[in-house]
Amino acid sequence: MSRTSIPDLHEKYRDGKPLSMLTAYDAPIARQIDRGGVDMILVGDTAGDNHLGYDDTIPVTMDEALSNTSAVDRAVEDAMVIADLPFGSYGQSMETSVDNAVRFLKEAGADAVKLETAPHGETTIEIIDRLTELGIPVQGHIGLTPQRMNQIGGGYIQGRNHSSSAAVDALVETAERLEAAGVFAVVLETVTEETGKAVTEAMDVPTIGIGAGRYVDGQVLVITDMLGLGGESFTLSKQYADLDSIISDAVETYVAEVDDSTFPAEENVYDPLEE
Repeated sequence: MSRTSIPDLHEKYRDGKPLSMLTAYDAPIARQIDRGGVDMILVGDTAGDNHLGYDDTIPVTMDEALSNTSAVDRAVEDAMVIADLPFGSYGQSMETSVDNAVRFLKEAGADAVKLETAPHGETTIEIIDRLTELGIPVQGHIGLTPQRMNQIGGGYIQGRNHSSSAAVDALVETAERLEAAGVFAVVLETVTEETGKAVTEAMDVPTIGIGAGRYVDGQVLVITDMLGLGGESFTLSKQYADLDSIISDAVETYVAEVDDSTFPAEENVYDPLEE
């Protein structure tokens, strides 16, 4: 069976059916997500603070992102695999930007790439236009753009029309320009519900929300937030499990069984000796 394609996503979108996306950074989790029926798997640069131990997404390298994407690609059969272009891997020149996007498809097996775009982000829009012209599927990303966190100064909700928050009109215009450049969908991150609704109504391609409210065409969550793995929860997310507790209990039980010599038991060894 072939993976979910852009026409598949757009058919579901036209039928009014919400789209689902989750992040993954390794093969075991990606395999489970894929079996769960999600439409898209994003190998996000959120691997930085959710998988690789960094404080945020900025340090993620091309090699790390390619390795994560390759691992996910090997595990996934049905979902579309989308790779984040990490900070610094695009924008310096058109040649570098295209080369790096191509590597995700040719070397890592991604089906598409995702780029963050600032309000009125001329450079990124030009890059996306070139990528889509060359046959590289691109998912856009507007609203809160974590790769610009040092410039923004924090995780401010966008669409509130003040100095740390882009205006609704600016985000709508940017989304429209991304659509004109050829994106097949746009991620809307941490925006007011009014913004999510306005952008969705202005576009003829799907909007995928993360903290963008109820009036978008689909949803995406970071897998560690969704699984309760790693602690902190966020308003924009929902924990569907509590893996922190499950893993902690399992490790404590293992340590106790090693301490009291109940593991390994006879059924865990090869050719056991008679006691």
